Amino acid sequence: MELKIDHKSPIPLHVQAEQLIRQLAQSPDYQHGKLLPNEVDLAKRLAISRATLRQAINKLVFEGLLVRKKGVGTRVVKKKYSSRSNNWLSFSQEMAARGIPVRNFELHISWEKPDETLQRFFEIDGEKKVLKLERVRGQESGPFVYFISYFHPRIGLSGEEDFKRPLYDILEHDFHIVADLSKEEISALIADKFLAEKLDAAPGEAILFRKRYVFDQAERPLEYNLGYYRAESFIYTVESRRQG
Repeated sequence: MELKIDHKSPIPLHVQAEQLIRQLAQSPDYQHGKLLPNEVDLAKRLAISRATLRQAINKLVFEGLLVRKKGVGTRVVKKKYSSRSNNWLSFSQEMAARGIPVRNFELHISWEKPDETLQRFFEIDGEKKVLKLERVRGQESGPFVYFISYFHPRIGLSGEEDFKRPLYDILEHDFHIVADLSKEEISALIADKFLAEKLDAAPGEAILFRKRYVFDQAERPLEYNLGYYRAESFIYTVESRRQG
């Protein structure tokens, strides 16, 4: 992309610089995390002072388009994907509603004996194996969530289902079970080596952790779900209405 300031234009130099940086930020390289040119080089390319360039950059940082870290540089802020707590959907349905295409980077199915947590939640003994579904999901640019789901044996899942379909569509259409109630716990943690590899993140990076308990219309347990989200890529939005 050619970066050029029109010094004869009545448009202020810092405004022109701001417009050029906005265009530059749309480049796939910068959308994927590449650092913008440093201020000295960029000011020289535009033939403007560093103070004028900094005025433009400061405005874009304030808007949330750019993030600047001392000793590192300036980069485009990654788009954050949002999940809302009311009228909850499966992840596929959430992303489809926002027009965001989802890619499965990993999909693993196994059968495991439940630990004490699962035994208590599902109200089953430790000898009854449960289906475990692991998925690493995201966009073409990379993964941003790692899900682990365990399902009550009562559902009748075989493990041969097409889990590329929305999960709750499978339960409703194939097994006539409606996931009706979700109870969730949300916390933050630091990525260990295992999570960092799953999410293409750095060890020590912030992770949003969501634990979800899913029940059917009779409030019987269906799914125990653990979700690990890259914090820089995800926002969890809570919407509530005051009663009375």
